[in-house]
Parts: sequence; structure tokens; C-alpha cells
Amino acid sequence: MILLISPSAKVRECATALEQAMTEPVEVASTFRQASTQLRAREFSVVLVDQSLVESEPDESELAGQHMGSAIPVYINFAISNLDRVVRELRSALHRRKREILVARHTAEEALRSELKGTVTALLLSCEMALQAADRQAAEGKIRKACELAKEVRVKLGATAEGN
Repeated sequence: MILLISPSAKVRECATALEQAMTEPVEVASTFRQASTQLRAREFSVVLVDQSLVESEPDESELAGQHMGSAIPVYINFAISNLDRVVRELRSALHRRKREILVARHTAEEALRSELKGTVTALLLSCEMALQAADRQAAEGKIRKACELAKEVRVKLGATAEGN
């Protein structure tokens, strides 16, 4: 969902055109106070802001910005931008956000993989050694070590002791 913040008289027409072009619902706020209320009530993917409003109400702009959450702010000068340019800017912002999310996900996966690699290797070695142990006591020691390592992995993954 997109939030369009502009005091322009043509804001409704713009919102309708954006809904058709972006195939996403567009809500309208004519002031930052209205926008702040809407931002607290719902999650938006993009907040499209009229730059003239930011310049005329900088304090209110800052307050609304604090409520944007994960929404992408896109600032447009509606006085000089036609609808095609607005759509291009929105698509570009959404594309950048998708790339950022993919990079963040990849980075998090790599960090987790790196953190767990040594523990999982030790766990596998302990299990293999327990399977190859000649006597029961040696096998039991290896199984205990494997259990400790499995608990360590569980803690690193943030699971609780109740069996998650």
C-alpha cells in the first residue's frame, strides 16, 4: 500500500492514476498530521511525499518520518513532475528496496552459516566417532559431547530449552 502526502487539489486524481499504474492501493493525506495517523494505523510499502509540503512544514515532516517504519520515503516535486516521472521514481524505489532486502538476507544467511559451521562440524565428528567407538563408555562420552554441541547450536539459533 502506498501513502501519498500532498496538499495539492489534484492529489485524488494522482492517487487514482498511481493505483492503476502500480497495481497497488494508494491512500491520501493532505497534511503530515493526517499522514502520521495513517502511518500509525497501517503498514505502507512506500510513502510518497510532496517536497513543497516538507519545505513548508519541516517539523511535521520530521514527526511523520518517525512513524514510517519500513516504508520507503520518496520525495517528489509535484509542481515539476508529471505522472510518468512519479511512477518511474516509485518503481525505482521499490526495486532498490527489493535489492536491499535480498542483500540483507544473504548477509544474514552467510553470518549464520559462518557462526554455526564450526559447531556443526564438531557435532558431526562426535557422532561419527561415537558410531565407530569400540566400547560403550567411549561411545557414551561422544554422544554426550554431541548432545552438548547440539544444545550450543540451539542456543545460537535462539531456541528455548523447552524443546524448540
